[in-house]
Amino acid sequence: MLERNSAGGKRFRPRMVFTAYDALGGDDDDAVAGVGAAFELLHTALIVHDDVIDRDFSRRGIPNVSGSYRDTATTAGLSTPAAEHRGMSAAVIAGDLALTGASRLLMQVRCGGGVQARLLDILDEAIFVSAGGEMVDVELSLSPEVPTVDEILDMERAKTAVYSFEAPLQAGAVLAGAPEAVVQAVGEFGREVGVAYQVVDDLLGVFGTEESTGKTTLGDLREGKRTVLIAHAATTDEWFAIQPFIGKADLSVDEAAHVRARLESCGARSFAESLVEQHARRALDVLDGPEVTDTLRAALSPLVATVLERVR
Repeated sequence: MLERNSAGGKRFRPRMVFTAYDALGGDDDDAVAGVGAAFELLHTALIVHDDVIDRDFSRRGIPNVSGSYRDTATTAGLSTPAAEHRGMSAAVIAGDLALTGASRLLMQVRCGGGVQARLLDILDEAIFVSAGGEMVDVELSLSPEVPTVDEILDMERAKTAVYSFEAPLQAGAVLAGAPEAVVQAVGEFGREVGVAYQVVDDLLGVFGTEESTGKTTLGDLREGKRTVLIAHAATTDEWFAIQPFIGKADLSVDEAAHVRARLESCGARSFAESLVEQHARRALDVLDGPEVTDTLRAALSPLVATVLERVR
């Protein structure tokens, strides 16, 4: 089940590891593959647990771990509540195994003891920060008050940007034997581009198309997901016309169109787009630093372009 849940996807985390490692002169294919696989397995663990938290039983249009075990239990004759509990229990266990598997993969990478210890520290910190970000996301969803834009950005950085961009880039740099200043620079770059990426996800979740994203554009609105769009809209006079539809489980297509129009007219969409540009510029500014080589700059710059193209 874990293998099927890790199938597909964009493989961003291994890509980050390989990009930094190759640009910094790394040449041990087995070692970098092991590190990349560890971060991809970490991603699998976190999305399996995230589905449990969100009570989702499918991902990318097919049953996830929870859904697969739920369906098996239902076929065996269990009631729906019992089958769902069985499915979520299996997913918790599977996610735990994936988490320990990620650490095990790193411990099997052949490299110097000091390098391996640093890689494990980076992975451990990514897990710790991501868990904190997930908890903040849960707390924000329960709060009757709409969080501020800064609170949303802090949550998105912690929940996703660190383990998806910042930590994998740093791991690739450490494995390549890069100086500490370079390790810190690629981490800062990853932080900024990762936040930009998450804000783009906020935008696409409402204004994207199912053909391009593979996800419904009603889900975030029906869920009442706390995004920078909602946080900004809540500070405007048009919030009173938007609020009744946020978190409405049976939100219709016409009602969603109404919300989108209001999010545009109150400036929420343009505000979010400006945030993407702002963090993208910060990422590029990091690459202009003296510790970043031309080769590394050439390897990382396209990542910023990729993020910007998703929102244009």
